[in-house]
Amino acid sequence: MTSYLLAGGGTAGHVNPLLALADLIRATEPEARILVLGTREGLEARLVPERGYELAFIERLPFPRRPNAAALKFPARYARAVKTVRELIRAHRVDVVVGFGGYASAPAYRAGAKEGVPVVVHEANARPGMANKLGARSTTFVGVTFPGTPIRHAHVTGMPLRPEITGLDRAAVRESARAHFGLDPARRTLLVTGGSLGARAINRGISGSAAEIVAAGVQVLHVWGGLTEIEDPGVPGYHVIPYCDRMDLAFAACDLAVSRAGSTTVSELAGLGIPAVFVPYAVGNGEQRFNAAGVVEAGGALLVEDAELTPTWVADTLLPLLADDKRLAAMSERARSAGRLDGTERLLDLVREALASA
Repeated sequence: MTSYLLAGGGTAGHVNPLLALADLIRATEPEARILVLGTREGLEARLVPERGYELAFIERLPFPRRPNAAALKFPARYARAVKTVRELIRAHRVDVVVGFGGYASAPAYRAGAKEGVPVVVHEANARPGMANKLGARSTTFVGVTFPGTPIRHAHVTGMPLRPEITGLDRAAVRESARAHFGLDPARRTLLVTGGSLGARAINRGISGSAAEIVAAGVQVLHVWGGLTEIEDPGVPGYHVIPYCDRMDLAFAACDLAVSRAGSTTVSELAGLGIPAVFVPYAVGNGEQRFNAAGVVEAGGALLVEDAELTPTWVADTLLPLLADDKRLAAMSERARSAGRLDGTERLLDLVREALASA
C-alpha cells in the first residue's frame, strides 16, 4: 500500500490539479493512503475535506520579498514548518511527496528531501512560482503544464483536469447543456467568464455591447463572478449568472469563449477544442499571457488586453469571428492540437516513476 503526501493550495489553480490527481490515485489504487498538506486560509481547507481526503495544516508562510520584521522571523518559522512535515512523513510512512506550489509546498519539498522520500513537483503556470523553482532543485521529477516552462528537469505532463472535463463529449450534450442554462438550443452561443471572482474589464467590456451582440444573432452565457455586483444589461438572449458550478455544461453549450488565461482554464478550453479570446490578468508576474501563448501561436485563440475590450473591438473583431463558421472550426482544431486532456494520467505516471526510482 502506497502512502502519498500531496502538498499545495491557496488558490483553485493549486487545489484543483491536486484533487484531480488524488481522485485518480483513489480510483486506480483503492488501498492507497492519501494525506493532503495545506493551510487553514486556503481553498483547500474547504475543498479537500469535501472531497473526502484527510487534510493536515501547516502555518501559512509567504516568502519574504523585502527586508522587514517578517523576513527576520522567516528562517525559524520555515524550519518549524519543515520539522512538522518531517514528522507527518514519518507518522504516515509517506512513500512520495507531490507538490503543486503554494505555501504548503516549499516545506514539503524540503522535508521530503531530508527524509529521503522521492519528491515530485507539478508547475501549473508557464512562469513557475518560487516554491516550485526551489523544489525543482532537489528532484528530477518535475511535471509542467506548458512546453518551455523555465524550470529545472521539466517533463511536459499537461494539467491534471477533472474527469467531468476530460470525459466531456461536447457535441453529445450540447442541446441538454443549453437547456440547463435556459438557452436556445439552435443559436450560436458565446461564453463569457472571468473565473469564480469575475473580472471587471471582461464583465463590463462585453456586457456593454449586449444589445449589439444579441442583434447579431448570438446568445450569451455570462458568468459574472463575485468581484463586483452583477450588472445585468437586461437584454433578452443575454443570460447573466453569478456563478457556475457546472462549467462542463457551460463549455459544452458554447461556440466561443472570452476568458481570463488561468492555467486550468487555458488547458480545459484547448483540450476540449473550444476557440477562445484570452484576456490575461494584468497583475502578478504576467504568467497568464504566457499560459495562453501556445494556443494563440497555434491559431486556436486570440489574445486581447483589458483596455482593448471596447464596443469598437466587439464590432470589428468579436462579432465577425462569431459569424465565421469556417474560422471557428479551424480555431477549434488548432486549439485541440495545442492542448491535451491526459494531464492527470501523465502526472501519475511521473509519480510512479519517482516511486520506482526509490
